[in-house]
Amino acid sequence: MLKQIVTPLLFASSLVMADTAPPVQVEMTTSAGTIRLELNADKAPITVRNFLNYAEQGHFNGLTFHRVIPGFMIQGGGFTPDMQPRQTGAPIQHESNNGLSNRRGSIAMARTRDPDSATSQFFINLVDNRRLDGMPGRPGYTVFGRVTEGMETVERIGQVKTETRGYHRNVPVEAVVIESVKKVEPAQENPGQ
Repeated sequence: MLKQIVTPLLFASSLVMADTAPPVQVEMTTSAGTIRLELNADKAPITVRNFLNYAEQGHFNGLTFHRVIPGFMIQGGGFTPDMQPRQTGAPIQHESNNGLSNRRGSIAMARTRDPDSATSQFFINLVDNRRLDGMPGRPGYTVFGRVTEGMETVERIGQVKTETRGYHRNVPVEAVVIESVKKVEPAQENPGQ
């Protein structure tokens, strides 16, 4: 009898634990400095899984922040320094109604007018851009994490000189290259200090 009672309880508690995904720590090394991100796999599971898949495949390595608009955002994850697109996988379903907001320091997915068109391109908000959030009846831009360290790097990128290249506007004159994006262990606090 005890076995029948304990087993369902253990099963139920494992379901509760599985429903809450811990934040994922990511380090993005760029030619302008390092940015540390915390990705919210609990509120944006599809988007975080998609971003991590691209990171693990090395997709971002050698790409640039190809669109920089001061006082708005920096965008990367799609183009090489000579503005050649890198092939991507299938687009993902948007998760813009997840309760996360396009605030300063948040990372969100870039997309076309189709809300379910995001692939590998992302942007980091330089200011609060709540108008990009989803609203009832109007999908927004899916926020899936935030900068935890290196906001000064983000701001430095946000101030670079830009130009128009072909039909691409706001392209940095001097390429800001993403050297690597990798999952890292959470920073451990040193209790002895």
